[in-house]
Amino acid sequence: MKLPVLNEYGKEVRKLDVDDSVFGIEPNVAVLHQAYVRQRNNNRAGTHKTKTRGEVQGSTRKIRMQKYTGRARAGGNRSPTRVGGGIAFGPRPRSYERDMPKKMRRLAIRSALSGKVADGQLVIIDQLALETPKTKEIIRILSAVGFQRSALVVTGSPDTSVTASVRNLQRAKALPAAYLNVLDMMNHTGLVMTEDAVRIAEGLWGKKTDANGGPKAARRHSETIGVEKPKPERPAKEEKKAKARAEAVPEAEGEEAAAPVAAAPAAEAGAEEAPKPKKARAPKAEKPASEAPAAEAKAEKAPKAKAKAEEAPVAEASTAEEAPKPKRTRTTKPKAEASADEKPGEGADEAKSKRAPRKRKTEEAE
Repeated sequence: MKLPVLNEYGKEVRKLDVDDSVFGIEPNVAVLHQAYVRQRNNNRAGTHKTKTRGEVQGSTRKIRMQKYTGRARAGGNRSPTRVGGGIAFGPRPRSYERDMPKKMRRLAIRSALSGKVADGQLVIIDQLALETPKTKEIIRILSAVGFQRSALVVTGSPDTSVTASVRNLQRAKALPAAYLNVLDMMNHTGLVMTEDAVRIAEGLWGKKTDANGGPKAARRHSETIGVEKPKPERPAKEEKKAKARAEAVPEAEGEEAAAPVAAAPAAEAGAEEAPKPKKARAPKAEKPASEAPAAEAKAEKAPKAKAKAEEAPVAEASTAEEAPKPKRTRTTKPKAEASADEKPGEGADEAKSKRAPRKRKTEEAE
């Protein structure tokens, strides 16, 4: 698609090729409306609040008695039905934020730009450069391009002179291309964009294309069918480690192969050499004559100790072979025989008298 490019005086300078995926699609009105409502809702603070009857200042005392007055029943003066009372179902603080998928947001911006082109409300200017902020200059440029009512001025990069010049106009607004949004495009009748702003919009919301003009993703897919993917390049550190490992493996193999070869000549050399003579031990010094009787006495005592040690286990074995000792039986004392002089019932009477001495005393007292 080609669009005319105008200068500051409203004369056409040339034609500009633009991306059809951004400026030439059929607007999706439903998505555009959803994006507009979402942005309006997200701009709301949501800090509104009213007081209920429990938060309003006042007494909870009953105004008048329930009966016998002829008037309607009434409670406290903070009731929602009374002047100065609380609000029954008033607004409370809440968030109005809405979310929207990224693809839908991008589609909404493309639909808004395409709608402006279809309605003839998009004007492209070759450049918009102001040395100093002047509102009269902006009014002259907008009148030259055909916008008498409201207009949105979009520049490639933030320009303080343009922003300050447009700020004094009630129905105009200026912003960079990266901040282009649905709400501002729908709230303003005209849309004035510079060439830089058009290219930035195509880069942000258009489809990516390669040098041949086709989409990069589709071309890349067709080229890679049946072709092996190139391996990613290793960093410098990993390459150094791989080289060190490759060098270490042949060195280890060379050392193992050289070990038996070096052992064979060493064995031959050892066989040819004569055996070394053993060192002769020096004779022990003889003990003095004074120590000789003591050593003889120790030698005499040694066999006696051995004999005692041999006799000890023999004695233990003999004691173990002896007969076991008889178990102790519990003896009971024989009962005392009654004497001939005593009568058969006297012993029992004495036992009873010992068991109940108090009863006996009472009988004696009677």
